[in-house]
Amino acid sequence: MSSDTHTAPAAPPPDAPVLEARGLTKHFPVRGLRSNAVVHAVDGVDVSLRSGQVVALVGESGSGKSTIARLLARLYTQTSGEILLHGEPVTAHRGRAFRRYCRRVQMIFQDPFGSLNPVHTIRYTLTRSLRIHQPRLRGQALEDALAALLDRVQLQPERYVDKYPHELSGGQRQRVAIARALAADPEVLLADEPISMLDVSIRIGILNLLKDLRDRLGIAILYITHDIASARYFADETRVMYAGRIVEHGESELVTQEPAHPYTQLLVRSAPDPENLAAQDRTGANGEPPSMVRPPEGCRFSPRCPFATDLCRSKVPDLVDVGDGRKVACWGYVGASDVEPAERDLIPALGSARVGVSA
Repeated sequence: MSSDTHTAPAAPPPDAPVLEARGLTKHFPVRGLRSNAVVHAVDGVDVSLRSGQVVALVGESGSGKSTIARLLARLYTQTSGEILLHGEPVTAHRGRAFRRYCRRVQMIFQDPFGSLNPVHTIRYTLTRSLRIHQPRLRGQALEDALAALLDRVQLQPERYVDKYPHELSGGQRQRVAIARALAADPEVLLADEPISMLDVSIRIGILNLLKDLRDRLGIAILYITHDIASARYFADETRVMYAGRIVEHGESELVTQEPAHPYTQLLVRSAPDPENLAAQDRTGANGEPPSMVRPPEGCRFSPRCPFATDLCRSKVPDLVDVGDGRKVACWGYVGASDVEPAERDLIPALGSARVGVSA
């Protein structure tokens, strides 16, 4: 065979991740102290985002959800781990390489008023985004693209294009923020609690808009929320995060209807049930999240877990497969063959009592 023969690179599989994080870790130094202490915001997290799918990242405040979004947006630089875009490592965080990355990965922030400049009209905000990411647009082509952006987020161009952010409702401002992200024609949207600052009555409209964009444009979406009920409605896959680590992930319907990890059970029990508020189960784990400067050894949920044993408090459990494509980081789901003989008696007993939430 001739040495000049070249083999074309293999095409990626159709379900290959668009954006992927492997072992993502972020530690923030504690300022003002004469020590090397750090805040363990994110420790060893894996996330895969695929075209046309929504992945929800669920957890209470301080669990590290927004930090992951900012790491994926390259607003922060990771302490360790890697980020891959179509299988290629991402290192850019400034200059032209960062701008090229931003064309493919865009972020929607939590506060739609704070993320829009109040001194500029909607026309200026969206036109600037279009000119940055599509510099050849001029004249009528630019006006047409501007109108198309507003139409895409279900706002009438002639009514809203010359308004200022303070003249819009919260839902309308968030739609403008989404339109600004779409100006780059991205492959990935990182939505950091996009409905938490909005009235309950208009939240479903924003989620339906994002669903429509996913279906029509095939965009991969990372949906960050503390509301596990909205994750069930909106997301294909849910990853539950606690104290900087993923403790459970799988198909949203399974995770929310049959929660396996004690922390996921806590989140589900905490979600209001409008059909049975009086009888809602409020028992189980209690207490406060741990210090992220000195996090607990072993499972970070162990100080709050009513089922914790000495093994839970001393060793970190791996994410193990519990069937149906779901994984859980809990010693109660680890087989005895995976634990040292002297520690087998310390495995917490699960059984049906530990699930604790009916479908």
